[in-house]
Amino acid sequence: METSVSEVRRRRAEEKFCSGNEANTDGEKEKRLQSLQTGSYWLTRVVLLRSVAFIYFVAFGVAYSQNKQLIGDRGLMPCRDYLDSVKRYVGGKIGVAALAYTPSILWFMDWSNMDANLDGVALLGLVLSGFVVATGMANMVMMATLWLLYHSLVNVGQLWYSFGWESQLLETGFLSIFLCPTWTLSQVPRRCPPSLVCIWTFRWLIVRIMLGAGLIKIRGDKCWRDLTCMDYHYETQPVPNPMSYYMHHSPWWFHHFETLSNHFIELIVPFFTFLGRRMCMVNGTLQILFQVVLIVSGNLSFLNWLTIVPSLACFDDASLAFLFHSGAGAKVTVLKIQEDEVAGRTLKPTKGMLMRRVVNVSLGILIGWLSVPVVLNLLSSRQVMNTSFDPLRIVNTYGAFGSITKERTEVIFQGTLSPNPNDPETVWEEYQFLCKPGDIYRRPCLISPYHYRLDWLMWFAAFQTYEQSEWVIHMAGRLLANDSTVLSLMDHNPFQGRESPRWVRGEHFRYKFSLPGSASAVEGKWWLRKRIGAYFPPVDLEGLRGYFRSRNWPHPHIPTKGKIKP
Repeated sequence: METSVSEVRRRRAEEKFCSGNEANTDGEKEKRLQSLQTGSYWLTRVVLLRSVAFIYFVAFGVAYSQNKQLIGDRGLMPCRDYLDSVKRYVGGKIGVAALAYTPSILWFMDWSNMDANLDGVALLGLVLSGFVVATGMANMVMMATLWLLYHSLVNVGQLWYSFGWESQLLETGFLSIFLCPTWTLSQVPRRCPPSLVCIWTFRWLIVRIMLGAGLIKIRGDKCWRDLTCMDYHYETQPVPNPMSYYMHHSPWWFHHFETLSNHFIELIVPFFTFLGRRMCMVNGTLQILFQVVLIVSGNLSFLNWLTIVPSLACFDDASLAFLFHSGAGAKVTVLKIQEDEVAGRTLKPTKGMLMRRVVNVSLGILIGWLSVPVVLNLLSSRQVMNTSFDPLRIVNTYGAFGSITKERTEVIFQGTLSPNPNDPETVWEEYQFLCKPGDIYRRPCLISPYHYRLDWLMWFAAFQTYEQSEWVIHMAGRLLANDSTVLSLMDHNPFQGRESPRWVRGEHFRYKFSLPGSASAVEGKWWLRKRIGAYFPPVDLEGLRGYFRSRNWPHPHIPTKGKIKP
């Protein structure tokens, strides 16, 4: 009888705790909710999934707004042409060879309207990732779909998707698949506890990212060894932001301190991961703070936001409890699970749970096996960065700024209505990009985690030749036709609402930040620039006809006078 009464009282107490409706239990409940046990990762999984989904949401947003102009039917590098070339290369048919070379669901879509295909993939990705961000709920099917959709875009994105953060998002997204239950949609799916194996794959990812970045610097540019790289970085990085201007003008000792701190964070701190819970949390904290500094001081796409994600795996439920309100369902459920485990009332493993353990162990073996060439690359004196050793980009090498550009140069597109481009009296008018430096009076933009792919590629084009970046001439031809597709990626078209320019040229300039307090800064100049010379000579549509034909590019047509071609 006493046992029955005790059992009834226990159940009533649990009901009061979980409901939170009894005023006299609020204090006790608050106290208990702040004391989650260490070593469990239910809340960690919620934070990880929402974080990965947020990056997906940004990436698919970028894809939806820019892919048509870059790789669409009338893009600068149409993905249909790329798929055609791959198809010819592998024997003229869409089969295993084609899929292995370029894994993408676009192979199986109607190629007559590739713009619609690209928009459909991006919109579906936005919907799915937005749902996970909003609810914190996901299953393997949803996360695998997001991974497949983004994989399909990256593999046909060509030059525009050729950077390390694309592979990093795919690897992070692949690992997130195994955080979830197969079908269930719940923040805390009781029958699918977070796998410690999966948590460690995320930790292993942040270790490799940071070691790769640190080692490529030490082995690369001498300025990383003599501590002077930060004297140049803020001014010469691809797309500076307003804070970059002020960081650049910091004293020399501060730049030296930054460089030393960079080496400590990237080369020493990652090993804290293997030194127990507290040191692992120290690693996670320092890595997140480091990425926040990088976010504040530059527009490096969603790279730094993405690098924060695996660092979150360094924290368990007890350390992340502050992110959840006391009455939050996930937090209450986790506490109840932990209490049941302490009391020995754990769920009996089902066949599905046992199979899931097999899957988790298999994941660990797969990541370990695919990490062998990556580790060998880290140990090699010929280390390469941002490289994939498998077509699915499951485990990759990473690194950033192995060398630092000491001078900033920019390609400025100019157009004129004059029939004679060589006349000294010819008036040349400048095009402005959305974010990259151009107008010396325009304040540097702040866009991270969003990303303007064209602006980013223009940074690379500036220290190459136009022969090495032929898409620049393709773009010039489209500007000659006042093509709205390309112009939608730019901030200012000097010929808006006017007739198309007769000639377009590329001018090469050297840019430097103005000095705070100087006469130039007082005048409102953020930049100072000096002409280096011509990047490419004046071109017109007729003169480009043969150039376009030799590369199988459609020749642009001048629209009706005074109107922009739709």
